[in-house]
Amino acid sequence: MGKMTYTAVEGRTYADVPAEPARSPAANPRRLGAHLVGDGIDVAVHASQAERVDLCLLDEGGDGTPTERRFSLCGPVDGIWHGHVPGVGAGQRYGFRVHGRWDPDAGLLHNPAKLLLDPYARALAGAVEPAPAIYSHVVGDDLAPLDGPWQADGRDSAPHVPHGVVVDDRFDAAVPGPGTPWADTVLYEAHVRGLTMRLPEVPPELRGTYAGLAHPATVAHLKELGVTAVELLPVHAKFPEPFLTQKGLTNYWGYNTLGYFAPEPSYATKAAQQAGPEAVLAEVKGMVALLHAAGLEVILDVVYNHTCEGGGDGPTLSFRGLDNTGYYLHDGAAPARLVDVTGCGNSLDFRRTRVVQLTLDSLRYWASEVGVDGFRFDLAVTLGRDAADFSPRHPFLVAMATDPVVGATKLITEPWDLGPAGWRTGQFPAPAADWNDRFRNTVRRYWLADPATAAKGGTGKDLRELATRLAGSADLFSHGEVPGGRGPLASVNFVTAHDGFTLADLVTYDHKHNAANLEDNHDGTDDNRSWNHGVEGSVPRDSPAAEIVPVRRRSMRNMLGTMLVAAGTPMLTAGDEMGRTQGGNNNAYCQDNDISWLDWNRDGWHADLLATSTCLLRLRREHPVLRPEGFCTGRPAGDDTVPDLSWYDETGTPMTPEAWADPHRRVLQMHRSGRPLGDVDALVVLNGSLDEQTVVPPIGRGTGYDLVWDSAWETPGDGHGASLENPDDWPEQSDGEDGNGQHVPPEPGYAVEMESLSMRIYLARPSR
Repeated sequence: MGKMTYTAVEGRTYADVPAEPARSPAANPRRLGAHLVGDGIDVAVHASQAERVDLCLLDEGGDGTPTERRFSLCGPVDGIWHGHVPGVGAGQRYGFRVHGRWDPDAGLLHNPAKLLLDPYARALAGAVEPAPAIYSHVVGDDLAPLDGPWQADGRDSAPHVPHGVVVDDRFDAAVPGPGTPWADTVLYEAHVRGLTMRLPEVPPELRGTYAGLAHPATVAHLKELGVTAVELLPVHAKFPEPFLTQKGLTNYWGYNTLGYFAPEPSYATKAAQQAGPEAVLAEVKGMVALLHAAGLEVILDVVYNHTCEGGGDGPTLSFRGLDNTGYYLHDGAAPARLVDVTGCGNSLDFRRTRVVQLTLDSLRYWASEVGVDGFRFDLAVTLGRDAADFSPRHPFLVAMATDPVVGATKLITEPWDLGPAGWRTGQFPAPAADWNDRFRNTVRRYWLADPATAAKGGTGKDLRELATRLAGSADLFSHGEVPGGRGPLASVNFVTAHDGFTLADLVTYDHKHNAANLEDNHDGTDDNRSWNHGVEGSVPRDSPAAEIVPVRRRSMRNMLGTMLVAAGTPMLTAGDEMGRTQGGNNNAYCQDNDISWLDWNRDGWHADLLATSTCLLRLRREHPVLRPEGFCTGRPAGDDTVPDLSWYDETGTPMTPEAWADPHRRVLQMHRSGRPLGDVDALVVLNGSLDEQTVVPPIGRGTGYDLVWDSAWETPGDGHGASLENPDDWPEQSDGEDGNGQHVPPEPGYAVEMESLSMRIYLARPSR
């Protein structure tokens, strides 16, 4: 048949418009998506309830008028429609129109007036325009359904939606990933756009782009800081929720996926966007290759739990029009209703074979073709649900763990969702690691919430959970199918993430300040466990309250230090190393502006904090005793003479059951033996009291200690590497003085004075 415009032929509905049959079946009907094969393309798409599926090839006529060629596909084969179309090459835009039963009460929303995006499209042209035509049912100008039974909307959606693009995605400049062991891994959570939008060393045309993230200036910062992997907020193609765009906002974080194979085009440089979808994809692959060349891994935050099509009355862009009941979790009632365990309107149904296949195919593609090194799964409990129930032995989780491509990458879960029994930290199977929210909450409580309570005359919690988190959270990660469970490295230890207060805001605000989100400050959590130290918000230098500012900075250093000496895999949030603020906004998901973008101010105390972060990461990197790979037993390992892990009170006395249960006790000393690791011993001393404390280091191996870091120091200064043999190297913030006024490190049993709310890291001198 000839070309036709997007508008339906006069007097016909889209169901009446004919299409030329595909010339032949696809060579492999089960290979979903559009692929270059021989003299054209093979196409296959899942639409199990459809009666006919048309492949629509979209072009522009000589006068710029959009045109469309249609080919009815063969099938179905197990719900898959397929065909080979000759004469089609890379750069061709395409979509699908699906004919079938219209029965909203049964969850069937087939409407051939809606051009549907291929879920397997590897590149996109155009964007979604929030308009009534993108809905399969008739809506008003406010995009809300009209009263009464739903009627199918006959308007063509093609001018308002993105089109898939056939790509030749060969890439000859790939660089293998560095394969950083988990024991050496330090994650750095960042947003592609926000990381470099204000980085002055990056050229303006590259800021906020994939290319900008891989620019030498960005890479230099990451390498000097000492992180090993960038964990990027979603880069899959996205669509902002209409309720945001109607308010002039956007979904900045990107947790609203449109397609699981195509990269988000808006993060590419203008030059790449103008050159076309293949250039956008090449820029993404180039970013990965450059980061690999610098020794950095790339981990993608992926959102397979829901899509951007929203609730039951949301737009029809892809999955909903192809197979609404086959992709989305429904309650089985009549009328059909979506089950939402994500809080985002819909949930993908991981009981369905094609949902599992789509997810695995997407993961394999990004790992093998784009070259990324791992994935962080948003609301991962949804991926392991059999309707309401979660199982760590869910077929998808087993398939992912055993897949030769996906299972070889770093897999990280956000181990909760909003459904029944949705908190599952520590319950995912190997080889996945879990975000440890228990660690986050405990560290915040010990350094912030408990002191805030004490400042008002109250009493905080005892030290048992703090010790558990420092030791690697064995209560969560020592279980599993093999003895010892997944081990402490499966605990991703973090204090902040994209969601919530920044590190600087944790010590500056007691309450969220989300007015800019235009939701009357109702959005975002109220469980921040933060402490403003007596004054809400920033404090001017000439304010009478300025004396709290150094204490705030020390609290930040305390939390960084605790995270980087705890057993587990640490994760920094981009900008925390420099004291980035969001002005108290703890839910900046819709703020694509200075609220979210990193402020690269590296002067004054910002530079000091960056130096502290770098110092702590260097210590962790150089000393295996600060990053143990297995759980300790509290007994000597092998032929060692001291336990692998010991706990002491402020007097250097081993902790007793009574001491552990005493909520008034605020000093804890942790001693780790380094001998089994080929390292010296480490002693970490934490003073969570509002008062200075006299502390006696434990005997340990009896060789004495060198103080290598103190959170009371504004900057690491000269304290790093000081020793008795070089007393002049000892900084002013040392432990004591000898009879000649020289600063000396503590010998075992030597009492030292510690600042209030501070922590120290000592390394034992080697045995002679």
